[in-house]
Amino acid sequence: MTTDNQQGASAPLSAATLERFAREVAKYPEAGKQSAVMACLAIVQQDEGFVSLQREREIGAYLGMAPIAVHEVTTFYNMYNQRPVGKFKLNVCTNLPCQLRDGQRALHHLEKKLGIHMGETTADGLFTLQQSECLGACADSPVMLVNDRTMCSFMSDEKLDQLVDGLRASTEGKA
Repeated sequence: MTTDNQQGASAPLSAATLERFAREVAKYPEAGKQSAVMACLAIVQQDEGFVSLQREREIGAYLGMAPIAVHEVTTFYNMYNQRPVGKFKLNVCTNLPCQLRDGQRALHHLEKKLGIHMGETTADGLFTLQQSECLGACADSPVMLVNDRTMCSFMSDEKLDQLVDGLRASTEGKA
C-alpha cells in the first residue's frame, strides 16, 4: 500500500492500472466513458488501499472529467477510502431503522472493544471503524459490512465480539 497522504505525490499510475481502466472504459460508448468512474476508483483502491486526491485528479484526466466530479463520487460512497484504513474496515449501519434496533449500541460496543472511536484505526492497523448509511438490510439490523464485501446481520454484542476476535485470530502468526 502506498504511503502518500491525501494530497501527497506518488508514482504515476502503472501501465497495468491504465490497462484495467481501458477495459472498463471499453464497456461504454465513447461519449459515456465517464460512466467508468466508479470502476476506476475501485481499481485504484484495490491497488493502493485508498483513493488519494492525486489519484482522483488522474482518474478525472483519464476520463475527461473535472477533478471535483470525481471527488464527489469518492465522497458520496463510503466504500471508497479517502485515507489508509485498517486491514478490516467495519462499517456499522446507524441509519434510523438500525438505530431503532440497536445499531448505535453496536457501534458503541465496537468502539469500546477496539479502544477507538468511529472514524479511527486501531494502533495495530487491523481495524478501522466507520458508521454507514443504509446497507439495505433493515429487517436484519443491527447490520454491518466488513471490508465492503461481507454483510453481517443481527449483530448482538456476543456476535460482534466473536467477529472481532475471529478476524484478529486470522492474522496471528502472519507477517
